[in-house]
Amino acid sequence: MIDLYTWGTPNGRKVSIMLEECGLAYRAHRVDIGKGEQFSEEFVAVNPNSKIPAIVDYEGPDGRALKLFESGAILVYLAGKTGRFLPQTVRGRYEALQWLMFQMGGVGPIFGQVHHYLRAAKEPVPYAIDRYGKETRRLYGVLDRRLAAAAFLAGEYTIADIATYPWVARHEWHKVALQDFPNVKRWFDTISMRPAVARGMAVPR
Repeated sequence: MIDLYTWGTPNGRKVSIMLEECGLAYRAHRVDIGKGEQFSEEFVAVNPNSKIPAIVDYEGPDGRALKLFESGAILVYLAGKTGRFLPQTVRGRYEALQWLMFQMGGVGPIFGQVHHYLRAAKEPVPYAIDRYGKETRRLYGVLDRRLAAAAFLAGEYTIADIATYPWVARHEWHKVALQDFPNVKRWFDTISMRPAVARGMAVPR
């Protein structure tokens, strides 16, 4: 059994999608970041960085409970645990990992800034909206060019797609029309049809 500590954000949904795709038994615990629950003593004991998601796998690799935070690390761990969604060849593995790092280092932070300045900032900050908005569209362009050459980011469906999908699912928050990026739209629609993705996107219920 795995305990998942999460909230309804793209980073949280990465892990619930992966758990659903792998068919792993888990319990979802709501951590309401709007109420500051990520700073509770109970949660800090799981993740000292006070951010969701985090997991506790009571059947860790050495038979002992394993606590993990950082969504990318959790995806890599679950892929290793199950042997799924990370290619077995050296070339394929690193192709998937590079696109996972692209999400972790680019898509997540930049799209997150767009979310903040368009939806949460107390007053408009035109420079920030312009800066992060332009970089968001550039990143969509990188995705679109890659997906013109391959069905999925690493060729096959991997943790790189699982990590990126929940961020693209908020394209309306970015003021991005997927029709402007037809290969991203095809990829997004294909992944949206996966039952495990739909279930994972609905966590926590």
